Amino acid sequence: MDMMKEEKREAIPAIGFYPREPISTGTTLIAMEYEGGVVVGTDSRTSAGSFISSRATDKITPINEQLVVCRSGSAADTQCVADVVKYVLEVYSMMEAEPVSIYRSAQIFRRYLYDYREQMSASVLVAGFDEKQGGQLYAIPLGGFVTRQRCTASGSGSTFVQGFLDSQWKEGMTEAECVEVVKKAVSLATFRDGSSGGVIRIAVIDSSGTRRQLLRPDRLEGPQFPKVVLPPAYPVFPPHVIQN
Repeated sequence: MDMMKEEKREAIPAIGFYPREPISTGTTLIAMEYEGGVVVGTDSRTSAGSFISSRATDKITPINEQLVVCRSGSAADTQCVADVVKYVLEVYSMMEAEPVSIYRSAQIFRRYLYDYREQMSASVLVAGFDEKQGGQLYAIPLGGFVTRQRCTASGSGSTFVQGFLDSQWKEGMTEAECVEVVKKAVSLATFRDGSSGGVIRIAVIDSSGTRRQLLRPDRLEGPQFPKVVLPPAYPVFPPHVIQN
């Protein structure tokens, strides 16, 4: 069957028309449940293809005091969905005179991501705490399918650290242990993934609310940015060439 060749559109500067090539975005999102809450961690790089548009993006969006969403995919799509769900949850809370549960909040996110799955490129991790079920973590990938997870990774950097997370997770982990694993996982992902980088942002959500932590690679005092040490490389020249 003959296929019509798609013609590349040319720029028309006189009317301000500049066609854009499809862009790919990448990120690293890590999250873990523990007894009493959830720990989430992200990088801060926003990329458009090979161009880094921002080095200090906050990908942990607070929805309320005990609920956050970690965003990956199109920045515009995920920000829009987060704003809409935040408004919906505020309305439900006022109408029902009680906070909306974390499970129900995740289902509201799922509804929008599923209904507009053809128009949007968005994947989120919903993490929060409520009095009924404690700390909860829900993963909603592209397409709008929601599952509860104990430990998960999302974004382009997740492929580099999934095995590390599988080896580190164990039953009955404490908050401090989860924070260390999440920090190390984000650090490893940013080291290997070209679409991840910048600083590391950590959030701990428990019964007292949300606590944030920022790790910068240039900071000498306070919490230190995890470092990755590689084995020394062999010389690239053959043995008969004098090494300098």
